[in-house]
Amino acid sequence: MSRLIVIGGGAAGFFLAVNAARMHPGLQVTILEKTSKLLSKVKVSGGGRCNLTHQCDDISTMSKCYPRGQHFVKKTFHQFFTSGTIDWFEERGVKLKTENDGRMFPSTDSSQTIIDCLLREASKYEVGVRMNAEVTGIMHHEAGFSLQLKDGSQLDCDKLAIACGGYPRSDMFAWLKKTGHSIEEPSPSLFTFNLPGHSITKLMGLSVENATVKIQGSKLQEQGPVLITHWGLSGPSILRLSAWGARELKEKNWNFSIRINWISRTEQGLLEELEMKRRVNASRKVSAKNELGIPQRLWDYMVSEAGIKEDTRWADLPAAARNKLIQLICQYPFDIKGKTTFKEEFVTAGGVKLSEVDPQTMMSRKIPGLFFAGEVLDVDGITGGYNFQHAWTSGFIAAKHVMA
Repeated sequence: MSRLIVIGGGAAGFFLAVNAARMHPGLQVTILEKTSKLLSKVKVSGGGRCNLTHQCDDISTMSKCYPRGQHFVKKTFHQFFTSGTIDWFEERGVKLKTENDGRMFPSTDSSQTIIDCLLREASKYEVGVRMNAEVTGIMHHEAGFSLQLKDGSQLDCDKLAIACGGYPRSDMFAWLKKTGHSIEEPSPSLFTFNLPGHSITKLMGLSVENATVKIQGSKLQEQGPVLITHWGLSGPSILRLSAWGARELKEKNWNFSIRINWISRTEQGLLEELEMKRRVNASRKVSAKNELGIPQRLWDYMVSEAGIKEDTRWADLPAAARNKLIQLICQYPFDIKGKTTFKEEFVTAGGVKLSEVDPQTMMSRKIPGLFFAGEVLDVDGITGGYNFQHAWTSGFIAAKHVMA
């Protein structure tokens, strides 16, 4: 009987293991998980709801959501795409729903639904699971592989799949480098921006729907929702910037400057609008209700920051104060000092070099019979279900070809 060992009990590892056992009857499959928890990222993702994919039926569009690995996933998605994920889970009784932004969740709004489905499949196809089983060394030989475990024991298998997830430091890949594979330097991705001691954090919980955020001295720019938190800035546009700028921002040690245009409009356009307000609402106070589409608390903050007194009327607004207000709304400057992990959804850029893995089979180009899946590869997506889709896709392809 042939034996497959899968290193890693996360989304990619489980999907690989259960599909391999299902597709290849007689194949003995075992998952080795180094911790005492299975599917821990699945558990916490999407605020505990599990954003398992994104509603998208165009491979080219979807692949553009991966800062690293874009060309790689463009090839793998032809074998197993979002429709495959949706069908796979729904065929196993997991109903899914799509939110307005395209993110897809189980209709139960509980990640436990996805975990239970994968555990049921593992049980159905007799996939073995060993917890607290950390692999410290891999030896490849004619008959297959011998694995050295941290507890001193050794396991042998014919085929091996590595789906251990990403690591924050390159030294943690040492056991993998010994197999002869190259590692792209890891960098954190999907993080929020810290503003220690900044007065705007008093507006925590406030969200601006259509802001434009630009990182100074770079081409990095994103438009979309920005959330003000008690430590700084978050929201989809900030998280996308952190993903696209993962390596660049690491080089800056996460100390950099940004400008936010809170209304995503030009200064000239806003000047004309405020001049019209001065004429039409001459007697109204500047601090009264704003009509720019930003939250009133943010408007109040901007008016105060521009040095405009609470009882100032539009007719009495000095040009210098008006210009200052325009500048703050269209180019508010922030000096970012560090990062914070977004909830518990840490993602790492970096990993096994993609040129060393065949996207058609997920098998190593260096060692026959060795497969890779998930975040251990140098593939990472922006927030929105993209990282899980890569996990399902790469796991499925490896499972399909593991006995070829």
